[in-house]
Amino acid sequence: MSKRPIPRSGEMLPVIGVGTWQTFDVGPNAPERAELKEVLRLLAEAGGSVVDSSPMYGEAERTVGDLTTELGLRKKLFFATKVWTTGREAGIRQMEESRRLMRAETIDLMQVHNLVDLGTHLKTLREWKSTGKIRYLGITHYTAGAHAELERLVKTREYDFVQINYSLAEREADERLLGACQESGTAVIINRPFAHAGLFGQVRGKPLPPWAADFDCTSWAQYFLKWVLGHPAVTCVIPGMRRVAHLKDNVQAGMGRLPDAATRRRMVEYLDRL
Repeated sequence: MSKRPIPRSGEMLPVIGVGTWQTFDVGPNAPERAELKEVLRLLAEAGGSVVDSSPMYGEAERTVGDLTTELGLRKKLFFATKVWTTGREAGIRQMEESRRLMRAETIDLMQVHNLVDLGTHLKTLREWKSTGKIRYLGITHYTAGAHAELERLVKTREYDFVQINYSLAEREADERLLGACQESGTAVIINRPFAHAGLFGQVRGKPLPPWAADFDCTSWAQYFLKWVLGHPAVTCVIPGMRRVAHLKDNVQAGMGRLPDAATRRRMVEYLDRL
């Protein structure tokens, strides 16, 4: 799988990861855990590493911690999670619980979820980064309405990562935010690359254009992901996955050629005509 550098450190990060919202929110005896375990195993086998979660996602952090421990994969994976509460002490308690649930002494990336009580948590995250409890700190949101505030924040260069929504159905980050991330040296993780699966509804029953083969694309999922990865500001994209078949398809988007700027415009035009 292709890798891209985290601008602040130069560490190389694989371009396809796994989001755990809804998909990993299962109990300890749920039958779905067997397939989720295989998803994580195959992600690592394909060269991927990023697994993104949050206390907001129910049992997802615990599921990730349990399954990666059973697989012995912790050292191969890049754990990202979030703080999603108000108040310094509540934030500390929640982040300590995330470390416990994910069975991770160090969290690779801790993000302030949807900018909730950002000023308070930023102070704690700086402290935790200096003591090695986290390696990177970041901010997240999932709607275009937050992009102006995110742009202002990334320009301060306080944050190693920003996680945002961006897809062929939600292109607003193209206007200013992704450019600001490039200029400020902020790594970018993309959520909602399929617009909550809405893009698949748009193309159901429609053929891929034959020229998709020019950038090693063999499915609509790869078409959507490769379009996102074609933007040079993007570091990693994290589609939610619970099925092995989806994992195998999606990781292919991180391999082979990517569309250039002209081809990305052609991809937009083709989709808009469907």
